[in-house]
Amino acid sequence: MALPPQKAQAVIIGGGVIGCSVAYHLTKLGWTDVVLLERKQLTSGTTWHAAGLIAQLRASQNMTRLAKYSQELYGSLEEETGVATGFRRNGSITVALSDERREEILRQASMARAFGVEVEEISPSELLARYPHVNIEDVTAAVYLDKDGQGDPANIALALARGAKMRGAQVLERTKVTGFGKDGRRIIGVSWEAEGQSGTIACDHVINCAGMWGHEVGRKMGVTVPLHACEHFYIVTDTVPGLSQLPVLRVPEECAYYKEDAGKILLGAFEPEAKPWGMNGIPEDFEFDQLPEDFDHFEPILEMAVNRMPLLAEAGIHTFFNGPESFTPDDAYHLGLAPGMDNVWVAAGFNSIGIQSAGGAGMALASWMDTGEKPFDLGDVDIARMQPFQGNKTYLFERSRETLGLLYADHFPYRQKATARGIRRSPLHDALKAEGAVFGELAGWERANWFADPGQAPEYQYSWQRQNWFANASREHMAIRENVGVYDMSSFGKIRVEGPQAEAFLNYVAAGNLSVPVGKIVYSQFLNTRGGIEADVTITRLSETAYLVVTPAATRLADQEWMRRQAGEYRVTLTDMTAAEAVICVMGPNARALMQRVSPNDFSNALNPFGTCQEIEIGMGLARAHRVTYVGELGWEIYVSSDMAAHVFEVLREAGREMNAKLCGLHMMDSCRIEKGFRHFGHDISSEDHILEAGLGFAMKKTDVAYIGRDAVERKREEGLQKRLVQFLLSDPEPLLYHAEPIIRDDVIVGYLSSGSYGHHLGAAVGMGYVPCAGETVEEVLASRYEIEVAGQRFAANASLKPFYDPRSERVKV
Repeated sequence: MALPPQKAQAVIIGGGVIGCSVAYHLTKLGWTDVVLLERKQLTSGTTWHAAGLIAQLRASQNMTRLAKYSQELYGSLEEETGVATGFRRNGSITVALSDERREEILRQASMARAFGVEVEEISPSELLARYPHVNIEDVTAAVYLDKDGQGDPANIALALARGAKMRGAQVLERTKVTGFGKDGRRIIGVSWEAEGQSGTIACDHVINCAGMWGHEVGRKMGVTVPLHACEHFYIVTDTVPGLSQLPVLRVPEECAYYKEDAGKILLGAFEPEAKPWGMNGIPEDFEFDQLPEDFDHFEPILEMAVNRMPLLAEAGIHTFFNGPESFTPDDAYHLGLAPGMDNVWVAAGFNSIGIQSAGGAGMALASWMDTGEKPFDLGDVDIARMQPFQGNKTYLFERSRETLGLLYADHFPYRQKATARGIRRSPLHDALKAEGAVFGELAGWERANWFADPGQAPEYQYSWQRQNWFANASREHMAIRENVGVYDMSSFGKIRVEGPQAEAFLNYVAAGNLSVPVGKIVYSQFLNTRGGIEADVTITRLSETAYLVVTPAATRLADQEWMRRQAGEYRVTLTDMTAAEAVICVMGPNARALMQRVSPNDFSNALNPFGTCQEIEIGMGLARAHRVTYVGELGWEIYVSSDMAAHVFEVLREAGREMNAKLCGLHMMDSCRIEKGFRHFGHDISSEDHILEAGLGFAMKKTDVAYIGRDAVERKREEGLQKRLVQFLLSDPEPLLYHAEPIIRDDVIVGYLSSGSYGHHLGAAVGMGYVPCAGETVEEVLASRYEIEVAGQRFAANASLKPFYDPRSERVKV
């Protein structure tokens, strides 16, 4: 048996399909000093019992890009390596049994067209022609993707391993990782034992591909990898006489999928309440193991399946299988550079889509490791999106009960997780709840999204149409536009950047000019070397040596890590201050009047113009009033220490009642910001979107300071824009926009909406999305006829590069 080397450029932990894919792709980029360590045998954890479904369409363009790459790779692996992958394109069909699910799958079909995935909407009779064994009695719609496929999971992994070994990688089985040597933010050695021997590999990079062991391995390295194993069930029938090759069939409302394989039917389940497994650790001898049968748990799925597929009543059950798979808190896998470390990478937690994801995920991670930058936007899966508390075992146990089933649940817009809630609360939480707040959750924060009326149930009733809170959010929206509203923004990230070189550091890491007076607020972006947007922030100068960087709640950790990794020799300290201060927003044309009622300070333009802050007295407390807005109105964000937040809120609430000030939620903030054309990071702008093409050139003030991305900005100015972020307003007031709806320009799909919401002031849905414009003037871009496709229907839309609401920003500066 070969033993590990004493040194390696990269050590991969875990020999499932993703570990093999990372090894394959690193060696494809020329990394020959790569070692993969597998505790037992390759594929012996989860990969060996995966169903092997290989679909193309995912929830975003880049996730779809990765899935399509996996398909193309698996189709060519056999020729390259000599290992049969069993890959075949037999298509897939997704079936709807209700009007709501019909809307969902037709919206998915529209999204597929925007992403370049071939899709066909088929009638129940056409479904029966393609899948003659299915009961179509209650089918309302179906979609067919002919390029979807399936393959042999274990052989795909073994083919990837063979390809890696052919290019110099060492793949070592029965070699267990026992510990790590650490030096600051780097792992410098990986300890191992194998057949009575042990040693340490000195390394430049470590990649955690340990699957359901990934959480435990991460803890040993000092990083958080939130995932939990759940039991996952399927049955395989005896051979069905005359059964020919069939597409994969998914019936999400019955939590079931069907796969024909070698003349048998595999029926798999994603039940609404899952069974977490391995809470006390995974047995040491676990290898190609399965878990005890639980027929009572599976029986409701089987009963529906026998009705949907009557042949199951006649076919005997050959295999009842129960095997563990790992699931993450948000049903998206973990990929990328682990927060807190500079050479620890993660590719784990694939939520039952590991086979279809592994090829693309391995390619993306290898490219990121090779160049030091993400090859394109990976925000959906970047592990930096996870919060430290999400490594808590009790949290993971509770959340995993839900996440397995959510894969097949209705993907309603604004759907909130039901489990593991109430962990992070604003100091205003109880006061807002008493006033009818209905909370959503983001990064663990409970956030008031809308306020129920007296007598109205304070809960979501989900739909693809107008949900039960639509009128509430409309009234909150109009209060902001016409009078004054108060809302809680405490969850937004707050990072204090302090030190003698704070100004120089921020001028290097941010595209805006931070050489400003104390009290000035700067809206800015952090750019990568391609001019893409890594963060979208406001930065307030608090003193000569201190600034406050305010970030979206979901990206605080990622943004702080980005700054830390750029800090180099700069003498600065970065401190997360998020929980130290609450933020209460007072916004609307009467915001100044409300502020003057509660504070003796001067809020005039002369003393406190837009983009400045001041220390104030408010009630009997002290706070900082930042004159800035994300809703497009006159207003202030009031930063107050958490101990005084409840008092300040009570003072504002009491004074506001006399002015009919309205408590508002964050759904209002989203609908107001999209009317104003304000970008939403992670949707409208990302690491892949160039700052100039995003229409944010106004936020760059420097020409003489060498900030990250400046060269790319100058190149783009010279070569011209390839696309522009355009705002769209539907002519018809009825349809609703969410995101990913196709943009049709003169009858041709040219892109998709990056975000959408209802413009209650404008009277119709509003969306934003990128339109190709190489060689075109602004006038030429806007001269075209635009439509937006919603669930297969096209609706006329007006297009604008200026905000539809208050295009000259006169209202925010009054």
